[in-house]
Amino acid sequence: MMTKTWDLRNQLQTEQGQRALNEISDIYHAGGLVAIPTETVYGLGANACDDQAVRRIYEAKGRPSDNPLIIHIHDKSQLNDFVASYSKEVEQLMDAFWPGPISFILPLKPGYLCERVSGGLDSIAVRMPSHPIGRAILKYTNLPIAAPSANISGRPSPTTFSHVFNDMDGRVEGIVNGDQSEEGLESTVLDCTQYPYRIARPGAITEEMIDSVLPGSVDHDAQLNTEKPIAPGMKYKHYSPQTPVAMLTSLTQAISEDKDWSHTLFAVPATLQAYLPKDAIYRELAKDVTDLKSANHMLYQILHELDTDESIEQGYIYRFEPTDESTAFLNRLEKATGNQQIGADQL
Repeated sequence: MMTKTWDLRNQLQTEQGQRALNEISDIYHAGGLVAIPTETVYGLGANACDDQAVRRIYEAKGRPSDNPLIIHIHDKSQLNDFVASYSKEVEQLMDAFWPGPISFILPLKPGYLCERVSGGLDSIAVRMPSHPIGRAILKYTNLPIAAPSANISGRPSPTTFSHVFNDMDGRVEGIVNGDQSEEGLESTVLDCTQYPYRIARPGAITEEMIDSVLPGSVDHDAQLNTEKPIAPGMKYKHYSPQTPVAMLTSLTQAISEDKDWSHTLFAVPATLQAYLPKDAIYRELAKDVTDLKSANHMLYQILHELDTDESIEQGYIYRFEPTDESTAFLNRLEKATGNQQIGADQL
């Protein structure tokens, strides 16, 4: 299959951009797959009402069929077609955080979306992205778009056009270039099918932020059943490069220079670089140990580099201290490393 690409950066208002939107819409309406940028990661989109199109998402990604998909919309009115109900409190959260990096799990109204998108559940996750190119595509197409991350399942999620192209060229009809994703980690998923609500997957919208809108609305002690996942990223191994990688802890003193580090990548905050061996490969993960926004933005970029740079034989990524703000970063890092940790004093 020939995969078409479009570069829509600074092109949405041009004649070329309008032609591209029309072509992308035609592909979606015909049952094709197009990967699009969002503020979290790039999504592999298909018409959520078309069973064969959604089946092709699972095939292109090698994704287990019981792993539900998130539906992407451009307007809240679209919820009336496939959501059975939601409370005024949930609407408050939507108004506070949409468009943005949070998905809400809501009761599914059967008969509109194809059954495959929900992974056999009676609920559906839905979000409204804020990325201007992604939103323009959703609005022009005017379909509910099922869109998991546009990568091979189990691998690091894509935050750039090149990440998507490396995994999906020849597997999908099209890929849209929209620069590097601003957030860099997948959306928060909030289960609103029961109260208090439960965070099924952490993301940029934290429990503290939700609590600031609806105090006491999140059950922070909830234990979710990962054998029957209600959101992506719960049951299966995710985000893992093929190159060995571990979490680096206790970086409070210089690492020994007594071995060859020239094939080892260290991703740490800039304020800790001085502790690294001089011949090691250094990547700035963040400005300092409190800079989680940069760390979220850079994590998948670094995981992809571990696989694309053949000179790298081992990676170590700094493990931030657990806080409300670091929850999403640590969730992805623990999955990527298989929760392998090593102290700097053990190297």
